Amino acid sequence: MTDMSYLDGNMIDGPLRELFAVDLSGATGRCENCGMVGPMGTMRVYSHAPGLVGRCPSCAQVMLRFVRSPNWARLDLRGLTFLQVPMPLDQPHPGPM
Repeated sequence: MTDMSYLDGNMIDGPLRELFAVDLSGATGRCENCGMVGPMGTMRVYSHAPGLVGRCPSCAQVMLRFVRSPNWARLDLRGLTFLQVPMPLDQPHPGPM
């Protein structure tokens, strides 16, 4: 893609904080298409649709989609092979289930 009308991936942190209790801009993800691994804050985020679309900064493939309505939020992570979230050391680990 040559369109330069995207936003920095750090801007998606605010909307995603409604779903997650941690800052995801520093979380690491791998693009399903090209295999690039990097912080979520490096994604190119497009807000021209009824939601937010995060694209890989390397190959421009869609990594995530986020749509919010008054009654629900939908997060589609099909473009990621994993999302690794840093966890604070001072939080206890959950016990066995």
